[in-house]
Amino acid sequence: MTAPWMAFLESNTTGTGREFCAAARARGLRPVLLARDPGRYPYAAEDAVDVLALDTARPDAVLRALTALAGDGGLAGVTSSSEYYVAAAAHAAAALGLPGPDGDAVAACRTKDVQRERHRAAGVPVPGFAVARDADAAVAAADSLGFPVVLKPVSGSGSVGVRLCRDAADTLAWARRLLDRDGHDRLLVEEAVAGPEFSVETFDGEVVTVVAKHVGPAPYFVETGHDVPAVTPESTAHALGETALRALAALGLGWGAAHTELRWSAGGPVVIEVNPRLAGGMIPVAVRAALGVDLVDAAVARAAGLPAARPVPGTGHASVRFVRATREGRVAGVRGLTAAAASPGVLTARATTEPGRHVRITHSFQDRLACVVAEAPDPLAAARRALAATDLIEIDLAPATGPAPHPSTDTARDTAQDPSRERAVVR
Repeated sequence: MTAPWMAFLESNTTGTGREFCAAARARGLRPVLLARDPGRYPYAAEDAVDVLALDTARPDAVLRALTALAGDGGLAGVTSSSEYYVAAAAHAAAALGLPGPDGDAVAACRTKDVQRERHRAAGVPVPGFAVARDADAAVAAADSLGFPVVLKPVSGSGSVGVRLCRDAADTLAWARRLLDRDGHDRLLVEEAVAGPEFSVETFDGEVVTVVAKHVGPAPYFVETGHDVPAVTPESTAHALGETALRALAALGLGWGAAHTELRWSAGGPVVIEVNPRLAGGMIPVAVRAALGVDLVDAAVARAAGLPAARPVPGTGHASVRFVRATREGRVAGVRGLTAAAASPGVLTARATTEPGRHVRITHSFQDRLACVVAEAPDPLAAARRALAATDLIEIDLAPATGPAPHPSTDTARDTAQDPSRERAVVR
């Protein structure tokens, strides 16, 4: 008997995108990737994943393709590992009577000002904020909130376009860049919250773990690593988890995976952002290693209407560290991955770039060039192992020839949600 299809609507090009297809196969399903440009996903060819090329921005085209799959052996479910397509996948699942989250709730969640309004109305702690449609309004909002402020587009992910602005001149310049150069029509101006950063990983409305987040130097917010679980007092972890669950409830979420980012301020937890999807940045790999909970498998099983697997023993702790570009150029070579992967406790060491690629400094996830995930029985050992392995990875850069490509929305979608780090050997 032919196994039913498990459809994935687009994907992230590295990290868990590949693992979603592997998890479907392990569940006895046939993964199929629906993509506008299948060439963006080399793993599909390498792993012999079936691919359907279509305009994934058109709901009618997606629904026709899924309906055809349902008639060709059956369709167990449809989901996406890409933040840009989680709402579309949810709407498609609902149209076909398949398991999935509330598509409207997911779509609304992806707009940061809507998130903020709903959280504020529900009494969920969030930074003070305002929405601006022009640069002068952004400056006025920042002046009212009090400097410094964080200025960002109302939609997006991976820290793209997010910057700390310390005064009116900073705010005016960054607002003009986002509006005029990058083409955004609305900006979110919000109070800058001081304190350590965390994320809370939840599944079906339950806290799986609290993760400590490492961020590069201001004025940007590029993630440079993660520690699972966060080493923090039990009362702090509990407060972070409870606040994340309140944030999900206020948005009408709770089905499947969610990744909620918070800061621990002087007054306690403050919600920075809710992402209605599985975490990126290799966090699921670290969670599986440390806690024995396979979030990728859980996400696939939930979307296919299958029972969750039971957790297995983990090592206790895992750390993710990233290699980040410190200058621009074209990638001439990637060295040290084999040595990094063979280092004590290392689970994976991978590059997220390749020779010939142009490296730009964007102060976002797009600066990430490689990553390492390491495990150990204690948190300090896991962090040391991950950092030591990243020190073995070298990205050779040659001078760029010709103009650098401008990072477009498609570029962001191509590489959304994956790897980088503070101190890279980039030559």
